Amino acid sequence: MSEYYDKVTSAVKYLKEKLDNRTPKIGLILGSGWGSIIGKVENGTTIPYSEVPEMAVSTTPGHAGEWICGHIGNKCVIIMNGRLHPYEGHSLRDIVMPVYMMRELGVKTLIVTNAAGAINKSYSAGDMMIITDHINFTGHNPLTGENDDRLGTRFPDMSRAYDKELTASALKTAEKCGIGVHTGIYVQSTGPSFETPAEIRMFRALGADAVGMSTVPEVIAARHAGIKVAGMSCMTNMAAGVLEQPLSHAEVLETAARVKGAYRDFMEEFIAQID
Repeated sequence: MSEYYDKVTSAVKYLKEKLDNRTPKIGLILGSGWGSIIGKVENGTTIPYSEVPEMAVSTTPGHAGEWICGHIGNKCVIIMNGRLHPYEGHSLRDIVMPVYMMRELGVKTLIVTNAAGAINKSYSAGDMMIITDHINFTGHNPLTGENDDRLGTRFPDMSRAYDKELTASALKTAEKCGIGVHTGIYVQSTGPSFETPAEIRMFRALGADAVGMSTVPEVIAARHAGIKVAGMSCMTNMAAGVLEQPLSHAEVLETAARVKGAYRDFMEEFIAQID
C-alpha cells in the first residue's frame, strides 16, 4: 500500500510544480454535459493526464483527459476535465487516485458530476438530479485491499456520503437558475453496455432514480479521505425501457450540448456559495 501512496505523492509533486503552489480548496470531476464551466476559469493552467507521473489516461469520447486549475470567481478550483471509468480497463485504485491527489493539493470539497439515464419516470432529459445517496451495483469497492492510514480510516462511514448542506445549496441554486431539478438516488452499473429494461425495472424497485457508469468509486474515496462531497447528474436520456427507442452515446452528447449554458450558470453560482 505504501507503493500506492508513493504514486499519489509523486503525481502531486509534479502538479504542484506546474501550479506554482496554488492551493485549490474545491475540486470538480466533470462528466459528460458539464464541461461548459471550464469557460469560466480565469488564469487557468492546463495539464494533460498523460504528462502526470503514475496517472491513468481517459479514453472515453467527450472526456478531454486534463487537469485545469484556476479561479472561478474568487475560488481557486482544480478540475478533472474528463474522468476515468472501470469499463476502460482502469483499476479502481487508478480511478480514485486523482481524489487522493486533490486532497494532498488542499481540496476540502469535491463536486462530482455525471451524465445519467433517468429511471424515475417523472424526470425528463435535460433535468438535473442532485444526488442524495447512491447504490453501488458494481460489486467492487476501491478500498478493497490493504489500507494506508495516511489516506484514510479502514472503515469510512458512508451514512452521509453526500453533504446535506451542499445538497440543499445545490438544489436551491438549480431552482434559481430555472433548471428542472430533483433530488434522488444514483445507482452505478459497470457498463459500457447500457442497462437492459429488466435491469432498469430492478433498479427502480430498489429505489434508484438514475443510473450511470461512474461516480461511486470517487465518492467512496473522497469520504475515505475526509473530503466533503456534492454530487449531481445530468439526465441525458431516459433509461432503457422507459421510452420505446434505443439508447446511444450520441443522444447523451446531444442533450448535454442543449443544457450546457444553464448548467454552466448553475455551477458558477454554486461554487460561489462554498466556504
